[in-house]
Amino acid sequence: MDIWKGPSSQESGRHARYSRRSAFARRQVSLRQAISRHESSKTTHTGGKGLQDRKTTEQAPAADDAGPDTGRDVAVELAGVTKRFGEFVAVDDLTLDIYEGEFFSLLGPSGCGKTTTLRMIAGFEEPTEGGISVAGDPVRGVPPYRRPVNTVFQSYAIFPHLNVFDNVAFGLRRSGVKGEELQERVTDACEMVQLSGFEQRKPSMLSGGQQQRVALARALVNRPKVLLLDEPLGALDLKLRKEMQLYLKDLQHEVGITFIYVTHDQEEALTMSDRIAVMNEGKVKQVADPPTLYELPKNRFVADFIGQTNVFSGTVESVNGGRITLSTRSGEKVEATAHEAGVAVGEEAHATVRPEKIRFGSDGDNTSTVKVRQIVYLGVSTQYIADLPGGEKLVLYQQNSSEEDHPEIGKETQVAWDARHCLILGG
Repeated sequence: MDIWKGPSSQESGRHARYSRRSAFARRQVSLRQAISRHESSKTTHTGGKGLQDRKTTEQAPAADDAGPDTGRDVAVELAGVTKRFGEFVAVDDLTLDIYEGEFFSLLGPSGCGKTTTLRMIAGFEEPTEGGISVAGDPVRGVPPYRRPVNTVFQSYAIFPHLNVFDNVAFGLRRSGVKGEELQERVTDACEMVQLSGFEQRKPSMLSGGQQQRVALARALVNRPKVLLLDEPLGALDLKLRKEMQLYLKDLQHEVGITFIYVTHDQEEALTMSDRIAVMNEGKVKQVADPPTLYELPKNRFVADFIGQTNVFSGTVESVNGGRITLSTRSGEKVEATAHEAGVAVGEEAHATVRPEKIRFGSDGDNTSTVKVRQIVYLGVSTQYIADLPGGEKLVLYQQNSSEEDHPEIGKETQVAWDARHCLILGG
């Protein structure tokens, strides 16, 4: 797949890239203007205003909401949303604001409620309790085809008997669009997803990534306010999936509309998202930008689910400002930092440190002697799995960029890490 990577060293390449970018930029301006005109002129079928009139974030956001969203209009608002299937609670009292122009991901394990949440925004499911607004209008009871959203599924759902042009044009034709407008909008959508020249091909003549882009074009050609993506890259191989992650982020930035993306893949969410809501058992455990989620998880579930980590459990022995001393169940003393979690002496607590924050040696706030029991070569780094004196497992990564000797399996060695990288977790 052709990924835009900046100007070529040759003059002809620079000219072609400039022309392509300029044309793309013009199309995005046209698309945004069309969306704006569509929203200002549309007839509201919901009989009322939104949960809040074009709610904006005027006050300084909390730490979880830090990022580029301050002052943006809310594209999607969920207020106290609960969804039950019989006795099973799939989504439990979910309140969430998703901003205009944001790439927002719903991340969690299977069964956490993320897809159900997306389906309620799309209109395929109705909440048992609570309300949902899209672009300021309440949409409870509004059928999917009347909502200013489009959905891209993992299965693509493109018609095998139609060529690319007719697949992309399908929704427009059902809406009564025809003639020059139909031709122009389909052509623009195909150019937008880098499928110019493929309009007459059938899906069987396309790669998996190209088929996915047909599904994207078919969704974007309708000029939605919000694009919903339900694990759309799950059927692709690893290399193509990584390429499509970068492509989707670039496309969302250029188009400028809100993307809501469902995935169980932590790396995928971290790569693409402006903010992520981590869900488990129908509840949101934390909402934050990727660096905050990774570096400052609020609870053990988020720490465990976002990347790999080491967790120490024990009793708080001392509290000195933000510095905590934890006595583990095996008798180890762990120096940690309480970022937001409030703990008192004598309480049970958990501390976490990421594997890449641990190093071989004895220079650090925390030191321990470990016995290496497994070594895994990962290319750019090597993973070491070792046993602490109390029997707990410790995982650490070392970059493969030095000529230093590294310990062998069965050998004892010293490891160290700093208290500022060891975080006390909330409940």
